[in-house]
Amino acid sequence: MATTLKDVAREANVAVETVSRVLNNRGYISEKTRKKVNEAMEKLAYHPNTVARTLSKGRADAIGVIVPHIVHPYFAQMISEIEKVAAGKNLSVFISSSAGNNEREKQILELCENSQLAGVLLFSSNVRPEQVKAINIPVVTIERFIEGGTSCVLCDNYAGGSIAAEHLIKKGCKHLIMLGSVDRNAMPADEREDGFRDVCSANGVSVNIIHNGMESFQNMEYHKYIEKALKENPETDGVFCSSDIIAAQTIQVCKKLGMDIPGRIKIIGFDDTMIAGNTTPMITTIHQPITEMAELGVDMILRENNGQVVPEKNILKVSLVERETT
Repeated sequence: MATTLKDVAREANVAVETVSRVLNNRGYISEKTRKKVNEAMEKLAYHPNTVARTLSKGRADAIGVIVPHIVHPYFAQMISEIEKVAAGKNLSVFISSSAGNNEREKQILELCENSQLAGVLLFSSNVRPEQVKAINIPVVTIERFIEGGTSCVLCDNYAGGSIAAEHLIKKGCKHLIMLGSVDRNAMPADEREDGFRDVCSANGVSVNIIHNGMESFQNMEYHKYIEKALKENPETDGVFCSSDIIAAQTIQVCKKLGMDIPGRIKIIGFDDTMIAGNTTPMITTIHQPITEMAELGVDMILRENNGQVVPEKNILKVSLVERETT
């Protein structure tokens, strides 16, 4: 005989309504009670009828996550944090990599809608506003802003670029370059360049912003691009990289060219992913609040499902983490 909600409630010594609230993540449930119910379900091998629950609630207890990369350190860490947050709310997570392909992203969004997912966290600027508006489930973009299309969660990119420039200048750098974003659609991350350039200009420090191609982003291979930039700008004594992975490869190129870090040249990354603390020397970087961004993104989907209005732009603070490259 199949295990029922009543069996779980009896085992956990709680009301049937309490078990239902735990399953549906509705109302306040103490962690102690939630743990008792989950342990009872595990002991009794209780498996909710997900199809029936989806039909009764009008949506599945799951969210979709669409990223251009899965192995990139930033997206990998963000996915990990999203899964932790979702697990705490009894939500499953379905992850898809789009490789930045607009048509594939559109197809994945439509699949999420047809599967009646609770919502989607989208890491892309390729999807057009009208495509997002056509999807009848909440779509929240992370570090992407689609004008008139979705609500979004951003870090303060302009402040990140400003902080990086201020730190390098404070350390005595006079000739700075930024190994910047990809030449493509306008992105919130482009504001890192604006902040960096504005601080350099205000302090009379020379600055050169050097973009990379989409192929480098897709392959995560920046060595030739970095070496070319350093050879063409031999006076460079400070480098701001738009990601930690570029900063890590800049360390490798500098060692190849015999440029001492941080004596001859100083380096700052962006994101504060695990890679920043696992290089030699360890990378000074701009900390992006990845955990908080994941929490807010999931929370916004749930709030939209509950009929609440969420702000179009949600911007979280960044900070400097000083390590060994400066």
